[in-house]
Amino acid sequence: MRRRNLRLALGNVRRVAWNLVAKQYRRITRRFSKGTKHLRETAKDVRSGARGMVDAGQDATAHAYAGAVRTKRYWQRVQVQTIPRLTREMSVRRELRAAARGNGPIIVGPWLSEVGYEALYWIPFLRWFRDRYQVDPSRLVVVSRGGVASWYRGIADHYVELLELFDTAQFAARNAERQRAGEQKQQAIADFDWEILNRVRSQSGLAAAAVCHPSAMFRLLRQFWLGNDSLQHVQEHTRYALMDPPPMPALPALPERFVATKFYTGKAIPDTERHRQQLREVVEQLAARSPIVSLDTGLALDEHQDYLFKNIPGVTSLAGVLTPQNNLGLQTDVIRRASAFVGTCGGVAWLAPFLGTDTFAIYADDELLTPHLYAARQAYRDTGAAPFTAVDLRTFELAGMTQVAANSTR
Repeated sequence: MRRRNLRLALGNVRRVAWNLVAKQYRRITRRFSKGTKHLRETAKDVRSGARGMVDAGQDATAHAYAGAVRTKRYWQRVQVQTIPRLTREMSVRRELRAAARGNGPIIVGPWLSEVGYEALYWIPFLRWFRDRYQVDPSRLVVVSRGGVASWYRGIADHYVELLELFDTAQFAARNAERQRAGEQKQQAIADFDWEILNRVRSQSGLAAAAVCHPSAMFRLLRQFWLGNDSLQHVQEHTRYALMDPPPMPALPALPERFVATKFYTGKAIPDTERHRQQLREVVEQLAARSPIVSLDTGLALDEHQDYLFKNIPGVTSLAGVLTPQNNLGLQTDVIRRASAFVGTCGGVAWLAPFLGTDTFAIYADDELLTPHLYAARQAYRDTGAAPFTAVDLRTFELAGMTQVAANSTR
C-alpha cells in the first residue's frame, strides 16, 4: 500500500516537474518568438529607414541637380538674350533721345527696304517715337519713295521723294548694290544712306538736322522676326492706327465697284510656271464676278517683279498710269477705293486693312511670314481694321477639286 502511494506520489511529482518544465519552455519559446519578431520588425524598420534615407538623398540630389540646371539655363538666357536685349534697347533709346533733343528738324529715313516692313513696322514705330519723345510733327522730314507722303499723315509734316533726288535707274542700281552688300534690312547706315542724307541736307537746307534712321527700328525688332522676342516687345515700340489718305487726282476713271489685285514674285509666291497658272486662274475667277483693277506697275525698282496676266476680260491695268514717283501713292488710293484687295501676302497687303479694305493675302510659302502674320492680325484687331484673311494658294486647288467632285455627282 505504501509502495503504491509512493509510486503515485512520485508520479505526481514527475508530472508537476514536467508541467513546470513545459510551462517554462513555452514561456521561453514565446519570449524568444517575441524577441525574434521584434528583431525582424526592428530590422525591417531599419531597412525601411535606410531606403527612405536613400530615396530622400536621391530626391535631394535630383532637386539640387534640377535647380542647378534651371539656374544655369536662366543665367544662359540672361547672358544670351536678356543682357544683349537690354544693351540693344538702351543703345537705341539713347540714339532716339539724341535725335529728339532740342527743337530742330529731324530727317526720318531714308527708307530703302521693303514696302511691307514700312507699312507694318516703320510707320507704327515712328508714331511711337513721336509720342514717346513728344516730337512735334513739324520737325519731322520723311524720306521715302513712290509718293507715300499720305502714309505719314499726322506723323510728319514734311516729305522728300527719293526718286526726285535720283534718276530711277541710278536709284535701282545703287539700292541693289546696297542689298548685295548685306544691307537688305538697313541694320546700319550704309554708304548709300549717307549719300541720300547728304543730298537731302544740301537741297532742303537741313545741314544741322538730326537723323532718325530705320536701323534703330530694325535693331530693336529683329529678334522678334527671328522668333526670340515676344509680340509684347513689338507692341511696346509701335503705335498702330487706321489710315485715311486723301484722294489722288492723278488716277483715271475707275469702275464704281471693283476688286484691286497685286501679285508679285518673292519668297511668299516664288516665280514658277505652276504659280503663274494658279494665279491667272484666281484673277480669271475674280474677273468673272467683278471688275478688276490690277496694280502692276511695269517698273523695276526692286528685286520683286509683278505677275502680269494679259488678255483677261474685265481687268484694268494701271501700268501706264503709275510712275516711279507716284506708284505707291496711287496704289494706296486704288486700294482705299476698292471693295476688296486680293494679292501676294506682303507689301501693300499689310496696308490694305488699315485703309478699311477687306483683304485676302495669298501665299505659297509661309516660312518667313509667321511673325508678320502674328503681329498684323493683332494690330488689325486692336485698331478695328478691315477683315484680313491669309490664304494658301493650294486652297484654290482644293476648292477646284471639290467643285469637280460636286459636279461629277450631279
